[in-house]
Amino acid sequence: MNITFCCTNTDPGPWLAGLRTAFPQADITVWQSGAPPADYAVVWAPPQQLFDEQPQLRGIFNIGAGVDALLKLRLPPSAVVVRLEDAGMAVQMAEYVCQGVIRHFRDLTAYAEDVRAGRWTSYTPRQRSDFPVGVMGLGVLGARVAQALQQFEFPVNGWSRTPKRLPGVRGFTGAAQFHDFLASSRVLVNLLPLTPDTANILNQETLGSLQPGGYVINVARGAHLVDEDLLALLDSGHLAGALLDVFRTEPLPADHPFWRHPKITITPHTSARTLRSESIAQIAGKIAAMQRGEAVTRIVDVGRGY
Repeated sequence: MNITFCCTNTDPGPWLAGLRTAFPQADITVWQSGAPPADYAVVWAPPQQLFDEQPQLRGIFNIGAGVDALLKLRLPPSAVVVRLEDAGMAVQMAEYVCQGVIRHFRDLTAYAEDVRAGRWTSYTPRQRSDFPVGVMGLGVLGARVAQALQQFEFPVNGWSRTPKRLPGVRGFTGAAQFHDFLASSRVLVNLLPLTPDTANILNQETLGSLQPGGYVINVARGAHLVDEDLLALLDSGHLAGALLDVFRTEPLPADHPFWRHPKITITPHTSARTLRSESIAQIAGKIAAMQRGEAVTRIVDVGRGY
């Protein structure tokens, strides 16, 4: 069995060591042009050339949560694309989103600014019932986020393409219920996969449908958000603020207005990072199952985009 590794901006050494421990008899190498045929590829942001030269691949394992960039390439028709189950990302995402919601709800940013200015201030406490949180996308990450938010007693709405039943979450499904979902939410958390149907979904119309004083948290993909529409709604006062972890161009260009807008908090795509040991264990388990001819979970529906 041959496994090739091709992950941009990733130190291959620890990954190769982990995979070699799991498969001591396998040939596991970093991909380079002209490499011998492999059975499986472990990838992140690979070049098209990899797949042009490896048409016989049986499985392609993506080490990040999103597969939108990968699906833009021409992939071998014989290969299945496999996503990670979680790899430690769900709890990280729940941490990140909860701190963002709580920081906004408790006025902690305003308190921090006052402290830096030497002001001793007090803001009127707000009611959680006035801050329903809408979670867009109820997959592994979205479900964990919705669950975590309930621990802080926020009302939680959930929207997904197909029906999802999560305890304590008010569910909305499909295009027919999208507007009702938005109108029922004051804080909006985007965890959707990026597909042709979801690109630019955070726009003037959708964000303008949130309750007045809305707050936006985008931890999915930068291409979900129409930047100019967010800025306009913040400046108009309809939105109170935004926490953004992902952007159309990364790193975020130095002259982008998001850097300087007083109502926007940005982080450098760090809401949920792939944890190597958990990822290697999952990939190794799935490869072993495929070698035995068994079915594996989290195979991507290429037509659907996730």
